[in-house]
Amino acid sequence: MKHITLCADDFALHPAVDAAVVALAQAARLSATSCMTTAPRWPQAAQLLAPLRPALQVGLHWNLTEGHGQAAPRLVQVLARAYSGQLRPAAMAESLHRQLDAFEQHAGTPPDFIDGHQHIHQLPGARAALLHVLHQRYGTQAPWVRNTVPAQWGANKATLLALLGGWSLRRALARERLRHHRSFAGVYNFDAPTPTAYGARMAQWLHDAQDGALLMCHPANASVPGDAIANARTTEYAYLASPAFAELLQRLGVQLATGPQAVPPQIRS
Repeated sequence: MKHITLCADDFALHPAVDAAVVALAQAARLSATSCMTTAPRWPQAAQLLAPLRPALQVGLHWNLTEGHGQAAPRLVQVLARAYSGQLRPAAMAESLHRQLDAFEQHAGTPPDFIDGHQHIHQLPGARAALLHVLHQRYGTQAPWVRNTVPAQWGANKATLLALLGGWSLRRALARERLRHHRSFAGVYNFDAPTPTAYGARMAQWLHDAQDGALLMCHPANASVPGDAIANARTTEYAYLASPAFAELLQRLGVQLATGPQAVPPQIRS
């Protein structure tokens, strides 16, 4: 039996995302969700989480690129700044503290984990700030952190993501004795046209994943207006809520991890 953490990103982005997360969590089809505390609806959305915890792990989705209808830097701009040394760790730490303050104010506890919207948490500058804030703010009780090192390497988007900072972050987390999961999956071009097609990808991810891996998803139970991955969100939700997903888990011997025990206490890279 493999234990996999299945995490739905972007909680609080839109009511359709929140409703999907709640429904999937209630049906034991999710392990975790990461929250956008920059979203205007975060204080309202946070109230939906208390009945789902601690079975559902709840984390911070550190955001630099989603403006929630307002101007925000594009990912390509953040990447350029990161790799030219222009993401100042002090400014990144201030941003992270501010979003953690909002999380704790409305969720009532520190986050169980931290990851980044579009994986910005692993970039140079942001990565240094993350490590500093974790030690400064939480000490030995620091939340676990998502790393993006894939279970299977290849000439694909998942490998590129790891090379853009995932591998460096995982080494840093191990060096700093900070908790993280074993490997990462769920990366694709949001191009699965049907729930069946997404299910085929899910089957491959779960087959390749190690025990203790994390798999991300982006479900919504209705279209999110103006969202670049709106179609993918509803496709993912349709599959994850279906009997076919439950049958896949059983056939592959996969159990979705729940609660704080989902992440091994010390994974060395």
